[in-house]
Amino acid sequence: MTSASTSESCRGPVLTVWSDIGCPWASLALHTLREEARRSGTELLIDHRAFPLELFNSQPTPKRIVDAETVVIAAARPELGWRLWSAPESTYPSTTLPALEAVQAAKDPAIGGLAASDELDAALRRAFYADSRCIAVYAEIFAVAKECAHVDSAALEEAVACGAGRAAVFDQWRTARGGRIQGSPHLFAPDGWEAHNPGVEFRWTADPADGGLPQVLRWHPDWAADLLSRLAGS
Repeated sequence: MTSASTSESCRGPVLTVWSDIGCPWASLALHTLREEARRSGTELLIDHRAFPLELFNSQPTPKRIVDAETVVIAAARPELGWRLWSAPESTYPSTTLPALEAVQAAKDPAIGGLAASDELDAALRRAFYADSRCIAVYAEIFAVAKECAHVDSAALEEAVACGAGRAAVFDQWRTARGGRIQGSPHLFAPDGWEAHNPGVEFRWTADPADGGLPQVLRWHPDWAADLLSRLAGS
């Protein structure tokens, strides 16, 4: 995995986030954190690590599960702009691996570093959840990258064509199988703070395969401000 550049490391503490782009809860947590950083004027550096659900489960994440979670989150947080998949069903992404690989590849300082990687991650999530764009295909990933100010999209295309990011995703998957990483998302701060799926507690009313739905038991969004304060004091 490409590490952060020296200049980035000197800019402040780095938050490590393990997640899958196709996980609505991870996308909610990251949006909450980024919006709080923007609101408070806090610089936020995120080192994204892949928690590829399809590799853990040996299958694509079922659309019915993503849909159910998306509806619950979008109804509670309309400012996200999320909606159910509105493009043709045949274009629904069956994999997030190419997108996860691109986010890893973008960490290369020649492509943009951590800032570029995080910007691309946010843009790909927005493209999927809000705009129904098929982020499983490289053409769409590269189109999204061209919209990111910190990403050298031409360099990203060249790197991905050479396989950049793929080994990192598989290495991170192997690490995540060790047990410490509890799921998507799992956040780790340099001072030892960590949280799995911060800000929300939920359960499934029944097995999703039997028609179960996610039921939110508690929302507590203050975690983002608390975490940014910790990072600023590190």
